[in-house]
Amino acid sequence: MIKNAEIPHVSAPTTENVTMKTPLHDKQNEPDHRELRIDKVGVRGLRFPIQLRDKAKSLQNTIATISLCVDLPKEFKGTHMSRFIEVLNAHGSVVHVENIPEILYAMQIRLSAATSHLTMEFPFFLEKKAPVSGLTGLMDYVARFEAAATGQEIDFVLTVKAPVTTLCPCSQAISRYGAHNQRGEVTVQIRSEKIVWIEDLIELMESSASSELYSLLKREDEKAVTERAYENPVFVEDLVRNVAVKLNAHPDVTWYRVEAENFESIHNHNAYACIEKG
Repeated sequence: MIKNAEIPHVSAPTTENVTMKTPLHDKQNEPDHRELRIDKVGVRGLRFPIQLRDKAKSLQNTIATISLCVDLPKEFKGTHMSRFIEVLNAHGSVVHVENIPEILYAMQIRLSAATSHLTMEFPFFLEKKAPVSGLTGLMDYVARFEAAATGQEIDFVLTVKAPVTTLCPCSQAISRYGAHNQRGEVTVQIRSEKIVWIEDLIELMESSASSELYSLLKREDEKAVTERAYENPVFVEDLVRNVAVKLNAHPDVTWYRVEAENFESIHNHNAYACIEKG
């Protein structure tokens, strides 16, 4: 008679064991008969916390919407989407902007790519004092980093969007009472030889408009802002030219595109202008 203690225990095969022993088929690495190279393939719309340094040398924490892409040779059917997230997560729970080159090179290696692309768009915050009362409020702007690596060479484009006030010179000249004004948006994209601070681009754009915007204004501030705009009328054409003149004088800017759009207050359309140089 065999005792229970002497009966050998044999484990039944589990799904986990079978999965570990059976390799999963990699469809992405299959050849593609169309023989067409893809310029960019990857992930978009990924929200992730980032840190960046502002001009005051302090860290600003914000949330970026991120795009990660690489090129895909004609020989392969698809890329490995999970590897993009792995590369990003490898830099911790918060991405530092200084790590952009490292992320680009890591994507090239991890995905066997010749080129890699990274875009980060995020809100950027500045404290602004009202012009008369001096009360402080936070203003938010949109900034975007677009970086691409081909081998070890990196191309970097900084984009900043700023809301402004514009007052129509024509309306001011022909109207007996006042002039129509509206909110506008200026978009500046630059390539530069050295770092150009986001804050400097914001100041450059705001000073080119009829008036800058504020988040907090008391009555005396509203009077000052309204009168400032009336004394400084600009067409949308004036706005892009004013910005371009200042960028032309900047020693480190090698290329730029300036766009301005006025959200017209008395027309059923917007006014738009663009200048590109470099």
